[in-house]
Order: sequence, then C-alpha cells, then structure tokens
Amino acid sequence: MKTEKKEIYAVVVDVLLQGRADDPKPVFKREPIVQAVGKDQFKLLELIPKKGADIRIYDTVYIGDEERKQIERVKRRIGYGELTNTGRVELPFAIEAIVKENEARYVEFFNKAVPITSKLHTFHLLPGIGKKLMWELLEEREKKPFESLEDIALRIKSLPNPVKLIVGRVLEELQEPEIKYRLFTAR
Repeated sequence: MKTEKKEIYAVVVDVLLQGRADDPKPVFKREPIVQAVGKDQFKLLELIPKKGADIRIYDTVYIGDEERKQIERVKRRIGYGELTNTGRVELPFAIEAIVKENEARYVEFFNKAVPITSKLHTFHLLPGIGKKLMWELLEEREKKPFESLEDIALRIKSLPNPVKLIVGRVLEELQEPEIKYRLFTAR
C-alpha cells in the first residue's frame, strides 16, 4: 500500500486551452486546464499551466514544491469520471509509458508479491491471472528472480505482455474508488 505523499512529476493526458466546456463561467474568464496522471502513485490531477507554456499530451511536467517551469499550480485532484474523453483515451498509453520507464519497480512487484489471505494472492488482483498462471509465476520466480518485464514474458508463455496486466490493474483502481485492495494507486 502507498502512503499519502505528493506527486513530483505528472504525464499530461489532455490540454484544455479554453477551460472545461461544462464550466459555468463565461469563456473569456475561464483559465486553461491540463489534465495529468502522476508518475509515482497515478493520481489524476487538474493543473493550471503558466501563461505561454507550450504543453502537449504525453509531456512530463514538474509539479513538485520547487520552482515550476510549465505549471503555475495544481488546481485539484480529480476522479476518473472527471477526465475528458481525450483524457480517458490517452490515459492507458500514458500509464504504459510510466510503467515502461519505471520497469525496475514493477519487476520488483512480480518478484516480491505475497499472499494477501490464505486463499487470495496479490497476483490474483491482476486482470487475467487465475490459479494456474499464479502458480506458474511463483514457480518461475522460485527458480530465478525475474530480471525485466521482457524476462517475465519470455519465461511465462501464457503471459505475453505483463505491462498490459499492470496497466489494466491501474485503470481498474482509478475507475473504482471503493476498490478493496490497491496495488499501485493512492486513495
């Protein structure tokens, strides 16, 4: 489980130069909005860009406490339902890029995953993993720890793309705020 800490970097999933369409303010009073997903805990955020900042989808922006170059402030944290259609479409690709960039963290997850209860293992929480695949993962991990996500795909033939499993789980955690077990996201 994650502790409640601030995101330092975020990946942009949508840029609304005229603000949200459902904002009741007149168009000339709306401020531009950037929707982004945090790189550490996958928090969905609404950001206010600095005037004249050139921000595009999939850009990584700094949102920490030091001086920011592109972002003026973090407006608020949002839920999955508040993402724009573009944001929802781009989110899986942004999450996939984050997972590939931080591969060691997710390989460690596969190497150190433990049972939650006597009948439920952490691997069962990943979409598409049942008892057979869980035992195959545990046996291969026992022989030799996994070295990369590609290594997992090569050694477990019925698991061709472990990145997609992780992305699927992250999306599931973001879409269901009341989910019982969280592996990768913060509440």
